[in-house]
Amino acid sequence: MISVSVISILNFVLFCIGIFGIVFNYSNLLSILMSMELMLLSINLQLIVMSLVFDDLVAQVFALLILTIAAAEAAIGLALVVIFYRLRGTVSLKSINLMKG
Repeated sequence: MISVSVISILNFVLFCIGIFGIVFNYSNLLSILMSMELMLLSINLQLIVMSLVFDDLVAQVFALLILTIAAAEAAIGLALVVIFYRLRGTVSLKSINLMKG
């Protein structure tokens, strides 16, 4: 069985990859959305592992709620990307200032 510390380190690494994806790829909207999803999934995995360690179901319910919110965020974000691409022809955030009303 894999120890809790190994899974916690893996979750920390996944979360850091998500943060670095947002910080270093700030010009691409799709990479920002994927990085946010990666961060949410690493948090969910950590919640589930800690729920199993402490034998508590509240964290698993909370992880399910986070997954629901992440799915809604992905659907709305993808719809916004499609609309932005239809209007501007690119998904680069450098041209986001053109959408100011």
